[in-house]
Amino acid sequence: MKKIELDIVALSHSVTQSHNYAVVLGEQDGSRRLPIVIGSFEAQAIAVAMERMTPNRPLTHDLFKNTLETFNIDLKEVIINNLLDGIFYARLICIKDGELIEVDSRTSDALAMAVRFNCPIYTYEFILDAAGVVLEETEEHPEAVKTEERQEKEKRTGSLSRYTIDALQKMLEEVLSEEDYERAAEIRDEIKRRKEKS
Repeated sequence: MKKIELDIVALSHSVTQSHNYAVVLGEQDGSRRLPIVIGSFEAQAIAVAMERMTPNRPLTHDLFKNTLETFNIDLKEVIINNLLDGIFYARLICIKDGELIEVDSRTSDALAMAVRFNCPIYTYEFILDAAGVVLEETEEHPEAVKTEERQEKEKRTGSLSRYTIDALQKMLEEVLSEEDYERAAEIRDEIKRRKEKS
């Protein structure tokens, strides 16, 4: 079966399920998108790795990565290999001493590991046919489409503008100690934006 390579193109609040998030995977050589609903913990694990943030203590996925590396196991790729009753299934394709080892995984955990190992993510045509969506207008006019999550982020980031850089640095330390990495990324971006301006 031919594998289709995907990239993580968005991570946002799920419109259909409150308290959950959606990770959107995009076909590398096409316009189809594969939205997958995930929990907040897994969304945070993916966001932390994508933002290259270093938590005070290793998150579970960091611990698993460190364990694999300690035993000289490399994560070669992630495959979203099935879709049953609306649930996605995935496998971690690992290499140890030249031998391929497949490990069953929840899709959200597999994606969090793929980001940490910087390895490719694949799926199959039948999964994209069943659950994929085709982007049309958004690719022609991306500025015209604003997700609720992006609007909310802009509101929150706007509220950061009234703080001094010193206050923002202190706030950043506080949210990192509380392990609120999403808010930490917003504060860090505001600090970076100000430093670039000055």
